[in-house]
Amino acid sequence: MRPMPRTAARLACASLLLCAAAMSAPLSDRPFAGELTLNVDLTNPGQRIFRVRERIPASAGALTLYYPKWIPGEHSPSGTINGITGLIITADSGQRVDWRRDLEDMFSLHLVVPPGASSLQLEFQLLSPGTAGEFGQSVSATDSIEDLEWNQVLFYPSGYAARGIRVRAGVKLPAGWGYGTALTTATMDHGTVGFEAVSLEQLIDSPLITGLHFARLDLAPGAQVPVHLDLVADHDSDLKLSDAQLQAHLNLIIQANALFGARHYQHYDFLFTLSENTGHFGLEHSQSSDDRLNAKFFTDADTYLYGGSLLPHEYVHSWNGKFRRPAGLATPNFNVPMRGELLWVYEGLTEYLGDVLAARSGIWTPEQYREQLAATAAGMDHRPGRAWRNLQDTADEAQILYYTPNDWSAWRRSVDFYDEGELLWLDVDTTIRELSGGHRTLDDFLRAFYGIDDGSVVVKPYTFEDVVKALNAVQPHDWTGFLRSRLDAHTTPAPLGGITRGGWSLSYSDQSSANFKANDKTRKTLDLSYSLGLVVSTAADDYGKVLDVLWASPAFTAGLAPGMKLIALNGRKFDAERVDEELHAAQGVKEPIEILVQNLDSYATVRVDYHGGPVYPHLTRVAGTPDRLDEIIAPKAASP
Repeated sequence: MRPMPRTAARLACASLLLCAAAMSAPLSDRPFAGELTLNVDLTNPGQRIFRVRERIPASAGALTLYYPKWIPGEHSPSGTINGITGLIITADSGQRVDWRRDLEDMFSLHLVVPPGASSLQLEFQLLSPGTAGEFGQSVSATDSIEDLEWNQVLFYPSGYAARGIRVRAGVKLPAGWGYGTALTTATMDHGTVGFEAVSLEQLIDSPLITGLHFARLDLAPGAQVPVHLDLVADHDSDLKLSDAQLQAHLNLIIQANALFGARHYQHYDFLFTLSENTGHFGLEHSQSSDDRLNAKFFTDADTYLYGGSLLPHEYVHSWNGKFRRPAGLATPNFNVPMRGELLWVYEGLTEYLGDVLAARSGIWTPEQYREQLAATAAGMDHRPGRAWRNLQDTADEAQILYYTPNDWSAWRRSVDFYDEGELLWLDVDTTIRELSGGHRTLDDFLRAFYGIDDGSVVVKPYTFEDVVKALNAVQPHDWTGFLRSRLDAHTTPAPLGGITRGGWSLSYSDQSSANFKANDKTRKTLDLSYSLGLVVSTAADDYGKVLDVLWASPAFTAGLAPGMKLIALNGRKFDAERVDEELHAAQGVKEPIEILVQNLDSYATVRVDYHGGPVYPHLTRVAGTPDRLDEIIAPKAASP
């Protein structure tokens, strides 16, 4: 038991029992009485300090406030509560109200509202992250850019569903900065912007970007349902799209609507941050997406190739993940635990469709699509960890796997429900096409499953059984057995049936593809996974550092490990651009490749017995078979 304070005014919580009762009380079906108001001052971007004032209607008695913990799209308890500082709570009388953090749930604050009070005023700061991290834990503010996720700057009362709490939010922007959000602007006065009141669910689903260098492009000109591309960048020059790039993204909207046959937004905004100084990721929302990539995305061909499927992926999530969502992820508020067992649908199907739409819209050429698929297939085909961890377990443990180290990835396995999920859904698509003689495709399933309730943004949850039922309605088959055999399997080869049934085979040669080179260049890596069996950093401050070693590969057998640093190769200073030359030279000799490595404070020569030359993945056409891959990525006729 916590000690009892002497007065209600200084009470953080009357007792643990009272607080526990407040936390365990069932969620109310009735709306929360009153309206939260939230104001965020973003005028200090250089120090990355967001200053917050929040008003919460409240009546006398015990109250638990939640800070959002389980963040939609991040599929994990990743709320940034460590960034909250300076929290002072006062009643509307001006009386300070003490609070105490729950001893088991760090995202819950217990307090007692004093008699006669009708609201609480919260003042605090969010110290926006200044170092690397995942999703919202990555850098979100620079001197000229700020990305605001509302879940990071508010508390809300426990006991209610997020859809039943109304919030009126506003921001104060630096002078001269533009902004983009899916929220509707209600007022604007000298950089202070007020938005129309929305539910807490919709507010957190509607992030905001703002920047000194801002542009807004119409991606659905003349359409009844608007779609815009909102850009913020380090420099004005990074905001320029070529005519071909603009047309490809116009095509993306057309192709996605043709694919699903219905929309689940009243309007849509791609919120696209282009910077070398922020985190790089994509996070889906029903009427927008928070997309962050390298500054030169539109102005460097390799960067554009590397990241070309990000916007299509996040756009697909408006249908798959936001409108239709696995039941275990459709939680009533942001402090109820999520279950990720169907992430192979939520993320795996989206990964598949995002790549397909990148090809259908012209962001990628057919050859670029196939080379990207080859890289995905090769990565999953070199996953010995499948022997102990099946695909289902990568989804089940997603809330942890997003934050595990990247080393030993082939044995450890991580969020493989993305890439292996893509292969699974290609397998489904080509199976439907084969069984139906080409009369039906996965597109028919998509229109039946997602193309319903046109215009609705109300979440419609689904289960494994719902997916199987919808597949059977399109093409009768033992879909339960089909899916479970791939989800539960412990065989080490990847499920490549979709590629072979698509008329292609995974092959390897000593020539790297344009996609593979673009991936290495943009990520600042040298990927030798399929030859020596390691990935090396080419970043200036980490040049030669071993980022990963493929389990049971030649590098592994020789004793190399992540964290070591390559100093020299066969007596010459390590140079990433000469590695293929050294690998070719090793093909005609019996002596192992000698690598001088630094391991913390020690140096050693490691001998790698490898003579296979450079090895890179490709897809090869199988003569005499239907080219179903080409059929899959062919553009569809526009929907009316």
